[in-house]
Amino acid sequence: MELGFLLHALIPSWNSVGILAIYLAYIAIASFILPAKVVPGMIMQDGTRLHYRCNGLLTLLSLIGLLGLGSKMNLVSPTLISDRGLELLSASFIFSFPLTTALYIAGCRCSSQASSLKPNLTGDLILDWYMGVQLNPHFMGIDLKFFFLRAGMMGWILINLSNLAKSVQTGTLSLSMILYQLFCLIHVMEVLYHEEQLTSNWDIMVERLGFMLVGGFLVWAAFMGTIQGWWLLHNRVELSRAAAIATCLIYLIGVLGYRGANKQKHTFKKNPKALIWGKPPKVIGGKLLASGYWGIARHYNYFGDFLLSLSFSLTCGISSPIPYIYPICLVFFFVSRERRDEARCAEKYKEIWAEYFKVVPWRIKPYLY
Repeated sequence: MELGFLLHALIPSWNSVGILAIYLAYIAIASFILPAKVVPGMIMQDGTRLHYRCNGLLTLLSLIGLLGLGSKMNLVSPTLISDRGLELLSASFIFSFPLTTALYIAGCRCSSQASSLKPNLTGDLILDWYMGVQLNPHFMGIDLKFFFLRAGMMGWILINLSNLAKSVQTGTLSLSMILYQLFCLIHVMEVLYHEEQLTSNWDIMVERLGFMLVGGFLVWAAFMGTIQGWWLLHNRVELSRAAAIATCLIYLIGVLGYRGANKQKHTFKKNPKALIWGKPPKVIGGKLLASGYWGIARHYNYFGDFLLSLSFSLTCGISSPIPYIYPICLVFFFVSRERRDEARCAEKYKEIWAEYFKVVPWRIKPYLY
């Protein structure tokens, strides 16, 4: 790909801006009008409690249905996203800057959180902008953090489906593309089916909403999470039967670790006496779960998530490192997040955390880290 063509393709057109705006608007409207399970979230500093309308899977299916209908009626091309991929990537990236700046300014003016989240104007202003100063900013009743997490997950699937349509159109559909599409589709639909569990994960409860999350959710969906699909669209990969089976096994192990660990933690928070793997849970200091996956490693869900990302990349073979950018980046991301979480837990739980540290010595992967 020539540099001039690449630079020109990265310039967002008004059409790409319109596509992104319509997409985000639909998710916002659908979250209100479609049937949903209302789930109580965390309690805020002022004593109020957040509530989330969990209808992500229905929102995704309805959007896919509408796009399919529009394609049948020749109102929208099934390869629209695939044809405008770089434009949409740059539009998502550019959109994140003014939004993050607006959130930063709003956070600085928010008197209810000013005492604990006041930015350090002596040198951390950029860091505060990047990480965010508000924990759960809202707009018209929408938790923006939850909203952009959804937008990233759903955008991932829409981009993949467009690339799938493009591969069928160009006659390049392969077993590798089919496996990759199935892995991603099952993973995202399963996450959205269990959307209630997202309300108690790190992103929602701990991370502040700055450029890292706004840009991260959108750009990740537009590029990082779909890089394997783009690669397979332009590179023919033929997997052997043994390689396909091994990749499927890695995916299955990843699903069990990722979903199993998250489900156990969510269930424990709702009912600390619920059985885990058929046995009463082992709890340190009455607060920290040390059973199931959480007795294997303190963040085993990260390892499961890594295996999922690795299985996506393995569908592309091993001829190039490009499809492996995603799992490689996840390693650094998870280690950074795990370190921050460990420091937070050590301060919060003190001697209880030290005891838990001894009972569960491994951070993410047993016998490795």
